[in-house]
Amino acid sequence: MKKIFEIALGILAAIGGFVDIGDIVFNVAAGAMFGFELLWVVVIGVGAIVTYSEMCGRVAVVSQRAVMDAVRERLGYRVGLVSLVAGQLVNLLTIAAEIGGIALALQLLAGLPFRVLLVLAVLGLGIVIWALPFEWIERVFGYVGLTMLVFAVAALKLNPNWNSVASGFVPHVPSQDVALYAFFAVGLIGAATVPYEVYFYSSGAIEERWTPKDLGLNKANAIIGYSLGGFLSCALMIMAGALFYPRGITPESLGTVGLGAEVPLGQVGLVLALIGVLFAVGGAAIDSAFSGAYNVAQFFGWEWGKYRRPVDAPRFTVGWMAMLVAGFLIVVTGVDPIQVTEYSVIFSVVALPLTYVPILLVANDRAYMGRHANGRIANVFGIGYLAVILVISVAAIPLMIITNMGQG
Repeated sequence: MKKIFEIALGILAAIGGFVDIGDIVFNVAAGAMFGFELLWVVVIGVGAIVTYSEMCGRVAVVSQRAVMDAVRERLGYRVGLVSLVAGQLVNLLTIAAEIGGIALALQLLAGLPFRVLLVLAVLGLGIVIWALPFEWIERVFGYVGLTMLVFAVAALKLNPNWNSVASGFVPHVPSQDVALYAFFAVGLIGAATVPYEVYFYSSGAIEERWTPKDLGLNKANAIIGYSLGGFLSCALMIMAGALFYPRGITPESLGTVGLGAEVPLGQVGLVLALIGVLFAVGGAAIDSAFSGAYNVAQFFGWEWGKYRRPVDAPRFTVGWMAMLVAGFLIVVTGVDPIQVTEYSVIFSVVALPLTYVPILLVANDRAYMGRHANGRIANVFGIGYLAVILVISVAAIPLMIITNMGQG
């Protein structure tokens, strides 16, 4: 049972990374526009985040330093600073989108004014982060977020053409709307590999006091947690492909996404879906707030960690509070949280090489990692996925412009 609870780090990282507001938006929109044709892209995203999360966890376990700390130490101040700035900008957009997503989910559940719910969302997140130990944050948001599995049940109830679903896992290029198809492919990989995931995951390994004896647990967390996230992503796309695609419906709000569970499962399905979205997006907000505070504290050598009392790591505490407030200030201006989500995912794609190249370099540093440095298999996958990341980072902005942010 203890080992099952320890998998919670991977589940929280997956629920809050794979199935955050960005993944919900891009997977459902991709299913509504292309049916099941982009399912193969989800598999690539899963493989990439599993590969690099395992590396990050291994670096943390062996060196007892999280990723930003290791990058700063091994690759120098300038490389570290570039990674820090890029990561923080993406974190800021991400947390704004997640706070907006929490307020939208609460509005659908409670019907209160959106701006009031924004305030409640930030206050609630702050109280949870302050009051709950790290392991309970993992468990509450990770396991309650699993009510998102209602979308998998909904996908089954909608009875899609399973031959078409299976063919969606085979990579192919469509005969028309190639640019739009490519834009969503880029967005899906970006939503799966947002930088805060690996920063949070490696820092969480330090929070959990993992040692080299836990290398197997690290691998299990990365594989099981993110594979679960990939399964939920596929469920969202299959649901949208079965319900929205044949009817020509383009989901433009979180409420439309909820219909994907309500139509086949009724009111119970809708409530479970909204609760799942609330906790998944809430977990992502916590991940990104922590990630921002972790990065700054590790780069400048400050005391950090949720396992420390706030008075023992004051700058870290101020860091995650500042991330919450900054995200709130962005979304309270009245910008559409869904639009913020789309921009955060696309700009995170541009910044991906600044996160993943340093990770690969540190994981290959035998002077640092010893016998736990990357082997041949890890490098084959690492370099292969890095090539994909480099391609999509170059293509992201041109595709955004050509497709008018996915509007065609």
